[in-house]
Formats: sequence, structure tokens, C-alpha cells
Amino acid sequence: MIDALIAGKLHGQPTEKIGKNGKPYVIAKVLAATAEGDNLIVNVITFSDAVGDALLALDEGDSVVLSGSLTPKVWTDKEGQARPALDLIAHQILTAYNVNRKREAAGEDAQPS
Repeated sequence: MIDALIAGKLHGQPTEKIGKNGKPYVIAKVLAATAEGDNLIVNVITFSDAVGDALLALDEGDSVVLSGSLTPKVWTDKEGQARPALDLIAHQILTAYNVNRKREAAGEDAQPS
């Protein structure tokens, strides 16, 4: 397990599911850019109500930063090429909406000058 901080854009809409134990969780996909300009797919799951609620409030293409436990994976595309992917169990989230709320709570102007 790797402690990670992932930044990217939501790919598709996050979805809430119910586990076998009856507790909700949220899954999402994030496209994270590499230094070479490629995108990696990060499969995100969270069991945190706060992180799940924040993800569900976002739309496809919204920027997001997530921290949590990362596991590297490999998948095979339609052409039979091995492709990298990452699985992240998200524990914390930061979005533009979080930043604006924190600025407003601190009495700062939410709009950049």
C-alpha cells in the first residue's frame, strides 16, 4: 500500500453503492495526467461519508485532489496492450468548492483577485 495524493479530473459521474454489510460507499474514476502527457485512470472508492458526499456533488470534468491508499494495477485494452491503472481508497478530498467554502468561512473573498 502506498500513501498517495492524486490530482486530476473526474471521468464520468461518481456513483453511490451499498455494500453487503448495508453501508454506503462511493466509486469514481479520475484521469490523472503524467509528466509525459498521458492520462492514467485512477479507480477511486471511499467509505467516508464526507468524501463520498463531496464526490457526489461534482460533475464529470471537475478537478479534484484525493489522498489515500494507492495500489498500482495493470489492465488489458481491446488491442491486447497492457495499460497501467491505479486503485485508490480515498480518505480525504479537496475541490475548488472546498477552497471557496474555507475562504468564505475565514472571511476572505472567495473570488481570486
